[in-house]
Amino acid sequence: MADLKQLAEQLVNLTVKEVKELADILKDEYGIEPAAAAVAVAAAPGAGDGAAAAEEKTSFDVILKEAGGQKLAVVKLVKDLAGLGLKEAKDLVDGAPKELKSGVSKDEAEALKKQLEEAGAVVEIK
Repeated sequence: MADLKQLAEQLVNLTVKEVKELADILKDEYGIEPAAAAVAVAAAPGAGDGAAAAEEKTSFDVILKEAGGQKLAVVKLVKDLAGLGLKEAKDLVDGAPKELKSGVSKDEAEALKKQLEEAGAVVEIK
C-alpha cells in the first residue's frame, strides 16, 4: 500500500510539462487516451473527500481569450504547453478566443493560466 501512496504523491506533484509527457506515453505505449487519463488523475486526489468531492468541480477548461501585446511569446508558450506545431499554435492564438485545454485539474488549469498571463495573454478558466 505504501507504494501506491508514494505513486499518488508523485502524480500530484507533476509539473504541467511532466503531465503532458505522461499523457503522451500513456497514449503511445498503452493506448490510453490522454483525456481519460487526465480525468482519472484529476479525480483520484478527490476520491477520499466523499460528498464534498461530489459537489466540487474537478474538470476545468482553459480558454485563451487574447494573445495580448507579446503575441510571439504567447505562440511559443502555447506550442510548448499544448504540444502543437508552430503553425497550429499560431493559428490557435490568432483565432482567440479558443479553448487551449479541456478537462484538466484545477491545479493544472491555474498553472497554465499563470504561465500564459506571465507571457502577456488573457486567459479564462471555466
